[in-house]
Amino acid sequence: MNKGNKLYEGKAKIIYETKDKNLVIQHFKDDATAFNNLKKAKVEGKGVLNNRISEYILSNLSQCGVKTHLVKRLNMREQLIKKAEIFPIEFIVRNVSTGSLTKRLGIPEGTILEKPLLEYCFKNDELNDPLISKEHILTFGWATEKELNLIDKSTLRINDILTGMFRAINIKLIDFKIEYGKVWNKDTEKKEIVLADEISPDTCRLWDVKTEKKLDKDRFRKDLGNIIQAYQEVARRFGIMPEETNISEVNFGKTIPIKFKKK
Repeated sequence: MNKGNKLYEGKAKIIYETKDKNLVIQHFKDDATAFNNLKKAKVEGKGVLNNRISEYILSNLSQCGVKTHLVKRLNMREQLIKKAEIFPIEFIVRNVSTGSLTKRLGIPEGTILEKPLLEYCFKNDELNDPLISKEHILTFGWATEKELNLIDKSTLRINDILTGMFRAINIKLIDFKIEYGKVWNKDTEKKEIVLADEISPDTCRLWDVKTEKKLDKDRFRKDLGNIIQAYQEVARRFGIMPEETNISEVNFGKTIPIKFKKK
């Protein structure tokens, strides 16, 4: 599948058009950002790992009946995906208190929540992705009540599946954020809602079950170092590694050779 013109470039990915108006190519960058792009760095190889991990997770979700935008992984850095009209909302699920939740409400770090907490944020970098309510979404027409109910139900089901997937490899799923979009279904000749964007250590908080070592982007946010090693550890535990490559973590002056298994 040949790449066409660049349609969009975000903080972590670039979207290219293809000859098929309903399909695009998603390219995973090595850029690491935090605090709404106030902190930035290049972490060589991060895009390779996120591409493979996200493909693995989305493929497993698809096998469980969750509709996603993923068609297939094309190479080490790119996926063929369905072109989606993205809802301007980030859907966040929290299983354990950390991050902004502890800052906003004073909930002690590491508090296990009685049930998953679902939050919404308005996707707008200029406004720092503010926390919003369901009433905001309905009032401003960012989604209909029917769409929101469907997405909420899907998001909580995804949390159940992901929690099990990570628990099986001795990782606690602390929280995560996901996005949804509407794509054209040629069979029904209607638009349908699908899970979009990515699910990776960039979008999840992941702690080792025994040590509570962070295996996610908090290593960059909090200057903990060893970002690539953490992402690599997630991929290793899943038993996935694509093509052979060498990855260097430029921020910390380390080169980590990585051998990836064929799909």
